[in-house]
Amino acid sequence: MTKKENVRKISEISPRLLAHLGDAVFHLFEREREIMTASSVKEAHRRARVDASAQADLLDAINDQLTEAELEIVRRARNVKPASSHRSDQGVYRKATAFEALLGYLHLTDRERLQTILHLTMPTSGGDSDVEGEDGAGHNP
Repeated sequence: MTKKENVRKISEISPRLLAHLGDAVFHLFEREREIMTASSVKEAHRRARVDASAQADLLDAINDQLTEAELEIVRRARNVKPASSHRSDQGVYRKATAFEALLGYLHLTDRERLQTILHLTMPTSGGDSDVEGEDGAGHNP
């Protein structure tokens, strides 16, 4: 199977399944990032940006850096009907799902691009980034 055929087949995977994979990818990324600077597990957990609101903000911050194919994955994932437990803030949940689906898609199709996108989500060391951890501390391991 050629790379193009593989990408086409992967793009047919349900956005919900891509988000499931992307959630794991982002959790691992955040944990690796935080263990380099956190002094405790509690601190690392507190600073990890793994909640829906933070992920929705990250998607907003990188949206203008995405390719047409990536924007299509995001669009498809944002249209997924949220589970009943997430109906209270559907817009945030849908953006977070789209962010996770994008990461899942890139994990399967282009690991180099995945690293580029993850790097775009990194807080800057001066605290002047629009994309910061929950504690507002800008750090760059």
